[in-house]
Amino acid sequence: MGVEIAMSVTREETRVAVFDNRVVTELYVDRPRKKDFVGDIYKGKVIKVLPGMQAAFVDIGLDRAAFIHVSDLSVGTEHGDTLVDSEEDERSQEVPRPRRQTARPIENLLAEGQELLVQISKGPIGTKGPRITTYVSLPGRFLVLMPNVDHIGVSRRITNDEERHRLKDLMRRIRKPEFGYIVRTVCEGVPEDDLQTDVRFLTALWEDTLKAAGRQPAPSLLHTDLSLPLRVVRDLFTKKVDRLLVDAKAEFEEVKEFVRRYLPEQAARVHFYDKKQEGLFDHLGIELEITRALSRKVWLKSGGHIVIDHTEAMTVVDVNTGRFVGKRDQEETILKNNLEAAKE
Repeated sequence: MGVEIAMSVTREETRVAVFDNRVVTELYVDRPRKKDFVGDIYKGKVIKVLPGMQAAFVDIGLDRAAFIHVSDLSVGTEHGDTLVDSEEDERSQEVPRPRRQTARPIENLLAEGQELLVQISKGPIGTKGPRITTYVSLPGRFLVLMPNVDHIGVSRRITNDEERHRLKDLMRRIRKPEFGYIVRTVCEGVPEDDLQTDVRFLTALWEDTLKAAGRQPAPSLLHTDLSLPLRVVRDLFTKKVDRLLVDAKAEFEEVKEFVRRYLPEQAARVHFYDKKQEGLFDHLGIELEITRALSRKVWLKSGGHIVIDHTEAMTVVDVNTGRFVGKRDQEETILKNNLEAAKE
């Protein structure tokens, strides 16, 4: 078997696994009670400016105020040569920001009571509110639109130089002035008409967001991203995927309709799985692999093990030889143990 995607939906959570030859390579979990706010766009109001930290707190309507640093404030349209990485990965959680910080202090840019159009770049953690930015990005099927950045980038996953040049030249012709774009991985080999459709769709989406900002008070939500199943279809359901399985009827119909509309040539690869006899993840052997992967202690084939501990500041991975004592010398034993750990 090649690459497959499995979507398992219950009342408590939605889980999506991407697996290649029965090995899980990516896992996404969405729980209604624990919403992932990253990517949502808000109209917010500045409630406190902190010159000593060159930051500010902004009320966007959530339980905790959002945090914005001066480096996340756009001043006019940023141009391509100011970007962190011209080959920005289109699935990065962080919106591209300028390489150098603005020379103007935050107290000269923001004032209490000022309204801002912002996007969440990092969700709430512990007692901390979300981090926000004014460098908004809107993902489509083939492109990511960046209204405040005059720049065209190509996903680093497109490695063919000729194709990279084709896509950049094409985007220079069809782009909207003063808008930046990242060409996504799924864009490889895509004709101009499909890119023009995405440009029109994203432009209309941005215009709708601006209209909502004009008529809604601060704080208020202006735009939220697609549901997890549809995001996965948009971002990961490429021609390399052999099969997409969904075990809930409502979500299956939603996914099927989305694929018919945007990826009609791949509609035959979407299948409904009836979980009356056995759960989808159990049927595919994914459940056991997830349980093992999420355990604090993970045993290695040789007898060594990994211990993984999560804290607010970091994730610590401790590699131990355990029962594995090797055959010849210590360096070889440690190398083999570390190689097994790296694979896990």
